[in-house]
Amino acid sequence: MKFPRNAKILRSQFDVAPFAAVLFLLVIFVLLGRLLPTPGIRLQPPAAGDLPGTDQPSVAMAVDAQGNMYFDNRIVSAPQLEAALAAAVKSAREPLALVVHADKSVTYDQLVQIALLASKPGIGITNLLGATLPRPEDAPASP
Repeated sequence: MKFPRNAKILRSQFDVAPFAAVLFLLVIFVLLGRLLPTPGIRLQPPAAGDLPGTDQPSVAMAVDAQGNMYFDNRIVSAPQLEAALAAAVKSAREPLALVVHADKSVTYDQLVQIALLASKPGIGITNLLGATLPRPEDAPASP
């Protein structure tokens, strides 16, 4: 028994217009995506290698190039940071470490002020760590 075949092989010329339209739309989306702002603050931490971490619980803050301090996803002043750190220490069961995500243009004076603020008697954070990026030539640590 023979079945009738209705399938016809493409015999017309290849139409490029739909493919060009899709490619054009793709280029527009990529270019517009590059113009959208990324959320968050722009930090460029310094690069360092083989630095020790901590095994105790930590609380993090950030300092940008203009010297603005950020804690808990909002900009804070020194008294607000002091109150927030005191509340974090009070709610923690173990001693906390303060991890400072600082831009590489932040001065040493600003970092010392943050360390002194964190080590006040009402707060008592004695372990201060600076967040860094790995060096480009460093290989990732094997598990």
